Amino acid sequence: MAPTLDILQHRLRTLIPAQYQQTPATPASMGSAGLQYNADGTVAWDKIWGSFCDLALAGGPPHKGTLLQPASAADIASKHIPYQQVVREICRGITLVTALDDEPDTPGWVRLSCTSNVMAGWLLRAITTENVAVRAEGSTVYLPASPDYRLDKQIKNVITVIAKTTHYWRDHIPASQQWAIADLFAEIEIELPLLQPSNDASHDHYQRVASLMQRSTDLLPIVPQYPGWLGVTCSNPQAAIDAMQYAVSQNLLARREDTTLFLPLNPASDPDGRNLLRRISSRKLRNALP
Repeated sequence: MAPTLDILQHRLRTLIPAQYQQTPATPASMGSAGLQYNADGTVAWDKIWGSFCDLALAGGPPHKGTLLQPASAADIASKHIPYQQVVREICRGITLVTALDDEPDTPGWVRLSCTSNVMAGWLLRAITTENVAVRAEGSTVYLPASPDYRLDKQIKNVITVIAKTTHYWRDHIPASQQWAIADLFAEIEIELPLLQPSNDASHDHYQRVASLMQRSTDLLPIVPQYPGWLGVTCSNPQAAIDAMQYAVSQNLLARREDTTLFLPLNPASDPDGRNLLRRISSRKLRNALP
């Protein structure tokens, strides 16, 4: 049985900082902070931000307008030296803004050790809504890297998004709420295991799930844009925000680009897409979709 609207709203309130339950987030961006430099010419990543835009998970503006993705193994192999330079700078920036341990991992990813599985799980959901590719395993979060990342663009994007989300986790979600989030994750995982996007989702898989969605819900998925993601156009940005939040409440990794809601495709855990479709059948989520 699909969860009631009250249950979905309770899950959402548990996940987002209490400040947004009194004053809703605004989807307007504060603009981009400029780089600052140390005397030795390195970027002073820990001195750039005095504040952050509202959390995208709470309805604020995603940090990226489109999805920032890691490079392919082939691209990394052909540009090994610039890739290593990018990874070193991302790791240096992450250390400065989080004081957490980080290091290179498999090609295309930088590994960040969180203080708990719960922190990693919350960051996974929050960073996804910021439109930056992310993975999590246990207490470890993986952030994207590419030899083509530029210092003032994509490198800054990765460091900003981890600075922003760890700031909200540490400074705006008290310990009591973090415990409640741990309980929520444990409870919901039994009923609805987390559904994540997979790069193994082929075009054929996309078409099968899209066709099933159109037949069973009358939704019209957009042309595929990203491996592992199925896009649906909403009527306006607020409708996309509402749909994204309630998708996350259904333990789906979800994100939005303007008026488009992106939902995860995973042929291993959801081969026919029916798991995904059951979760988007909730009344609140469906009301937010066209």
